[in-house]
Parts: sequence; structure tokens; C-alpha cells
Amino acid sequence: MTRDTVSRSLHDLGLAAWFGGTLANAVSLNPAAGAAQGATDTGAVVNVGWDRWTPVNAAAIGAHIAGSLGQIQGNKGRIHAQKGVASMALLKTGLTAAALGVTAYSRVLGRRVSEQTRVPAESGTEPAPATPPEVAAAQKQLRLLQWAVPAVTGALVVISAFAGEQERASEVHKGLVQRIVG
Repeated sequence: MTRDTVSRSLHDLGLAAWFGGTLANAVSLNPAAGAAQGATDTGAVVNVGWDRWTPVNAAAIGAHIAGSLGQIQGNKGRIHAQKGVASMALLKTGLTAAALGVTAYSRVLGRRVSEQTRVPAESGTEPAPATPPEVAAAQKQLRLLQWAVPAVTGALVVISAFAGEQERASEVHKGLVQRIVG
């Protein structure tokens, strides 16, 4: 297996897990926790679920970053020579930074929620009337952020597919000619 193949695999698998895991938790875990026996069980269930996902998500993000850096290294020549590749790399880097920022902020808020393990809640992102104010505030922000991470990482999936198309021999040739001719 070549270094480029390893980099591509790490990039793609890490991004797939980052996107898919956060989307699955937003779609299923957060609402499903509301089906727990009581309001305090709801908070406990969602906290356990997200706390179990966090190290897997960190590993996925690490794999994605390592793969991305490997791809940049492997494509240095194309980034400089092929028209459109540098702007694509900048766009991917910007989206990755945005996804990292949203993920990090979500984790900060998630820690506020999970520090009080048996806090009453309606669901993973909806406070109950008895939810402590600092936890309720974090949950309200998480209600929006739970969709922001999959939205930004989903955009990365789409951009990565487009970037992969730029690697086709015909596209490389066309991009080089456009760079030379202008």
C-alpha cells in the first residue's frame, strides 16, 4: 500500500466516522434518550452515549487530520501546478478548521451537560423545567450545534469528492494546460 493510499484512507475513514457518528447521535441518541424512564435518566443516558462517542470521535478526527496532511504532502506539486487545486485545498482547510471549531465548542458544552450526570432533561438537547440553568443553556446551544458538525463535515465529504475528481489524469492535464495558457 502506498503512502498516498494510506493518507487517502485515513482522510476518508476519519471523515466518514466524524460525519456519520455525529449525525447518528443527533438523529437518534439525543431524541431517543427522551424515552428513558424518568427525566433524570434521560440526562444520564445521553451523557453516557456522548461520553462513549467522544474518544472514537477524537480518533476519527485525528485520522482525518493525519490523512489530510499526508494528502497535502503527496499533492504539493499539483497544488502549485494544477489550476483550481490550491483553491480547493484552501477551501478544504477552511472547512476542516470550521468543523474542528464547532466540534470543540460542542464538546465544551457537552462537558457542562455531562458534569451533572443525572440532570433532568426532555432529550439530549432539550432541557426539562427542572434542568439547572447552566445545563439548560448548554443544551439549547447544543440543539443547534448537533446539526452544525454533520453539516460542515458533510460539506467536507462533498468537497473531498470533488477534489478526488481533480486527480483524474484528464483533469490534471486540463488543469496544467489552463495554468500554463491562462
